[in-house]
Amino acid sequence: MAIGVFDSGYGGLTILDKIRQNMPEYDYIYYGDNARAPYGSRSFEVVYQFTLQAVKRLFDMGCPLVILACNTASAKALRSIQQKDLPHIDPTKRVLGIIRPTVEVIDTITKNNHVGIFGTPGTVASGSYPLEIAKISPDIQVSSEACPMWVPIVENNEANGEGADYFIKKNIDSLLEKDPLIDTVILGCTHYPLLYNKIRNYLPDNVNIISQGDIVAKSLKDYLSRHPEIDSRLSKNGKCFFYSTESKDKFKEVASVFLNDEIDAHQLSVE
Repeated sequence: MAIGVFDSGYGGLTILDKIRQNMPEYDYIYYGDNARAPYGSRSFEVVYQFTLQAVKRLFDMGCPLVILACNTASAKALRSIQQKDLPHIDPTKRVLGIIRPTVEVIDTITKNNHVGIFGTPGTVASGSYPLEIAKISPDIQVSSEACPMWVPIVENNEANGEGADYFIKKNIDSLLEKDPLIDTVILGCTHYPLLYNKIRNYLPDNVNIISQGDIVAKSLKDYLSRHPEIDSRLSKNGKCFFYSTESKDKFKEVASVFLNDEIDAHQLSVE
């Protein structure tokens, strides 16, 4: 009865890492659909189908709660799964995303209501962040910047390389041209925390950076405290299991970039 954590790739490991730091007593199953990543450039329908397959698989593995630790899946699939599929699959189970918890803290951080979003092309094209922010804080002006090279930089272990500087500075300059008044930016992809130092270096000192891991972890802890009927179903042995549709050796190699730790992994077939 573990908490399921799903991502199309590896970035969700940054979310899992923060959740485990905040809630070490729980059991977790991480499932990465790495063989079919990235999801960012895929259509809404394909992302929805792939994400639904993963959610069902985690349910079958005994998870009563699944976190979509992926901005693209949260943007393109979460609402449909919650509204259309869960009532038929099992109305007692829950699927949560990472966009809503992130935008809920925006108005406590921005001082002038000018916010920027860095995200994958798929997340930016979905418009999910501006839509969710508008629901909570309609006075906030949102500008978005698609960063197609940031994920490959991270996954190829070039986050600290000189080549990363060019693309990071280019995207930051482009975002600030859209709105020079931005005082807060959201790292709207779970890979981007690994680029934090370089992003910080090229952003003006007065601009706040919102990274999702801690926010999602605190939100999940709060959610479980408010929903004891879910929390009581979760096992608490402090264990974590890793599964991937990619070969386990490849997954372990790349995962070490995100976790700075050796892990054991198991390969699952692509649905």
